[in-house]
Amino acid sequence: MENDIHTDLVDQHHSPSSSNCLSKSNKPKGGWRSIKYILGNETFEKLASMSLIANITVYLRTRYNMNGILLVNVVSIWSGSSNLTSIPGALISDTYLGRFYTLLFGSIASLLGMGIITLTAGIDKLRPPACNKQADCVEPKGWQLSILYAGLALLAIGSGGIRPCNIAFGADQFDTRTPKGKTQLESFFNWWYFSFTVALVIALTVVVYIQTNVSWVIGFTIPTACLFLSTVIFLIGHHTYIIKKPQGSVFVDIAKVVTAACRKRKQKVNDGQDSAEKWFYDPPPSPLPESDSQNVKLPHTVKFRCLDKAALITDSTELDSQGKAKNNWRLCSIQQVEQLKMLLGMVPVWVTGIVCFLAMDQQNTIGILQAIQMNKTIQNFNLPPAWMGLMSMITLSLWIFIYERVLLPLTHKITGKKQRLTMTQRVTTGIVMAIVTLTISGIVERNRRISALEHGSFESPLSILLLLPQFAFSGLIEAFAAVALMEFLTTQLPESMRTVSGAIFFLSLSIASYMNSLLVNIIHVVTGKNNGQAPWLGGTDLNKNTVEYFYFLVAGIEVLNLLYFTFFASRYVSNNDAKNEKESENKDMEESV
Repeated sequence: MENDIHTDLVDQHHSPSSSNCLSKSNKPKGGWRSIKYILGNETFEKLASMSLIANITVYLRTRYNMNGILLVNVVSIWSGSSNLTSIPGALISDTYLGRFYTLLFGSIASLLGMGIITLTAGIDKLRPPACNKQADCVEPKGWQLSILYAGLALLAIGSGGIRPCNIAFGADQFDTRTPKGKTQLESFFNWWYFSFTVALVIALTVVVYIQTNVSWVIGFTIPTACLFLSTVIFLIGHHTYIIKKPQGSVFVDIAKVVTAACRKRKQKVNDGQDSAEKWFYDPPPSPLPESDSQNVKLPHTVKFRCLDKAALITDSTELDSQGKAKNNWRLCSIQQVEQLKMLLGMVPVWVTGIVCFLAMDQQNTIGILQAIQMNKTIQNFNLPPAWMGLMSMITLSLWIFIYERVLLPLTHKITGKKQRLTMTQRVTTGIVMAIVTLTISGIVERNRRISALEHGSFESPLSILLLLPQFAFSGLIEAFAAVALMEFLTTQLPESMRTVSGAIFFLSLSIASYMNSLLVNIIHVVTGKNNGQAPWLGGTDLNKNTVEYFYFLVAGIEVLNLLYFTFFASRYVSNNDAKNEKESENKDMEESV
């Protein structure tokens, strides 16, 4: 668990009893003195990673001659793995290395991975020969793909070290037990998002344009140099950081509960809760030293009763002389059991989010492939296909601004209450936006393919701007469903488990990417057997496929997801909506008084 606890003083010359963390220059550690290095590291790292993520589909199609199936598999699996590694990254950070060294090793891994990708762009022998758009293309050889995959694997490992630690390490630099520290932390979050947005805009405009229209070598050298600067800046600030010791992970506690419950699977738990609690190991929760929050005691619940066996005391020898468990892999506390129960209770809503994210994933792969085969010239300017992703960002930002600065004040003025959209409404709207996104995508793809076939060309004469609506609605999926899911994961867990919500959110994105890859492969195999009919997916030319049917199929899955959420999963967020509404009413009453 990532708790704000004992501070590990890097400068061993100072006494452990010192009230302030001091560097060799007698200046206190942490605070804004450290943040400038952390923000510098984060800005350059994000600029590098996002410039590759935004344009990886175009690079693999145009420089590696990858067909649609292989390309979607590579991008989806790499994207999913980059999110999935956040969980072992958080586990290693919280249990063994700590955030500083996890961030450092993650930055080095990302630098090595980006360096390999740059070499593939600069050395022709590392790629298959270039081909004309209309001709049959030479597929990449196995050893060429191995080098490419090695670079992508290092980048995924680097993401696993950076993503779960960057914000948390910045938060470690402030003493949130004081009002000043809390204010500084809020300001840090604002500057973090500001630097992230600046890096993202530069990556999606300047760097992507250089990659697409100037030189892939220069376009990849820039993010490689940025990662080098990111690592150097991070190391330069080493003497200013407050470095906290690893104190264990919630994921380890989960493994302990599952292991203990399996070991005691033959034991029986009494039906009466009162009588059962007499035999449960239920010590007071451990305090959170040096934290502004308390480790809240979770009440014992009757759901998922099979997990209660992990806390069942079957023999007095399981406890030591002080009444503590001798082996935490055989006897867990009720607190640990209830933490796992809370996570399991969130699964129905979590599944809804995963399916909803499928539509977003489609735009990052197949949507970019559509852009490659459309007319990209706008008044003598060649528009990079990856710039379509900017539309999602712009739509997301506009909605948040309109909602927070226009709609909420307007409703407050009319009704006298700050009536925010409930979580149920936002998730439902997000699913509807997913259905709209996929439907529009299918209609546009059908028209794109027909126009390309009529003109006998690889690229359709239709403008790339016709893709803007589907990317805009994709941004609304994130604005409604993704933000609501993150809020749900965060608010449903106690403060001692808040960092777990981020890992679970990244896991949902990872599973959505893997599901996208699996679905593409199944559809390719099934539709490829249609004699005399074009397969839905496959090959290097979308004009030879009927991708619109694939879009409509996923839209149908989203319709089922809407029904699933409406009639089943929504009940798991109804309590949260009621709680938020009550808190809002109380706040309005306080303000009126």
